[in-house]
Amino acid sequence: MKTGTWIIGAALASAVAGLAFVSLRPETVPVDLAEVRRGPMVLTVNADGVTRIRDIYEVAAPITGETRRSPVTVGDPVTKDATVVAVVEPVQPALLDSRSRVQAEASVREAEAALRVADAQLLQAKEDRAYAQTQFDRTKTLVERGVASLTALEDAEQLLRLKSAAVDTAQSELSRAESALARASATLIGPDSGPAADTPDSCCVTLRAPADGVVLSISGISARPVQAGEPLLSIGRPDNLEIVADLLSADAVRVPDGARAIVERWGGEPALEARVRRVEPSARTKVSALGIEEQRVDAVFDLLTPPEGRPGLGDGFSVYLRIVLWEADDVLQVPLSAVFRTGDDWAVFVEREGVAVRTRVELGRRNGTSAEVLGGLDAGARVVTHPSDRVIDGALIAPRETL
Repeated sequence: MKTGTWIIGAALASAVAGLAFVSLRPETVPVDLAEVRRGPMVLTVNADGVTRIRDIYEVAAPITGETRRSPVTVGDPVTKDATVVAVVEPVQPALLDSRSRVQAEASVREAEAALRVADAQLLQAKEDRAYAQTQFDRTKTLVERGVASLTALEDAEQLLRLKSAAVDTAQSELSRAESALARASATLIGPDSGPAADTPDSCCVTLRAPADGVVLSISGISARPVQAGEPLLSIGRPDNLEIVADLLSADAVRVPDGARAIVERWGGEPALEARVRRVEPSARTKVSALGIEEQRVDAVFDLLTPPEGRPGLGDGFSVYLRIVLWEADDVLQVPLSAVFRTGDDWAVFVEREGVAVRTRVELGRRNGTSAEVLGGLDAGARVVTHPSDRVIDGALIAPRETL
């Protein structure tokens, strides 16, 4: 009995000791590890952009009138100074109501009577001048014979000048009467009785393409009245594209002149290349989707990828831009998810033989995924990413996939 009791007691003691060891042993924390490595690093500002044709030519109506049905449609190719893109007819005379027509006809008859009076006055003036010329010639002959005085000759000469001036006046009155008759007759011209009805090709203004390209938009296909200066259509080259993106003003000041940009999400592969041409000097206030007022600045980019490398990309297409502020080919970097604050310094947990060791690091530039390591870490070190509260200095850790 004593031997059996001793064996049972020893077993119980061993079990208690084992339980105590297990309960007091530090717990291993599963973690995700990443390696500190050297490689290319890019610091970018990201923005949504829209493509647009760089040079757009707007064709407008040169006169007020009626444009005929458009001879071209959207997408048609056009040639400079050759392709007819619009035809504008001048304004047609309005129809007259019965009272206006009676008044116009009366004005015509009045003008005709005035013309006859002016014609008669011209005839009378010419007769008076002829009589004055005869008197002058007769008096001159008499003066030469010594029968008449020089005073009589001067009087005859003055009378001749007056009658000649009267003829000029009568001729002017006749011309004015003819113009008044033409003006009064013009009021009787109707939409189908003017010169435009007889010579339709010579009455209109034909507009030709101002540049090579394609028709981008047409304000109206059908014939319609237009005002002088009203846009009719636009022309441009779809392969001559640029990109405009609105940036936060705080980001715009960081963009260097001629910065490289990577164009993504344009609908094809691979990513396109672009370069900053200019950042507009003036910002505007824009309300974000969250209702926050932001100062936005337009930045314009030249597409460097040739047209054959971006098939299908056209005017007004949405794209995504990554504007490169800084880049280097060989940078020691650590995942940004592994870095945390320790007072005023940055730190990471480095895995050393299954133990988490808190290590202070000196960081440089940072992008959305990585941070440049200036000191405190070497290439090849493994760090804990997204460390939880269970990860402390000296804690036992193990890669999550091995547990």
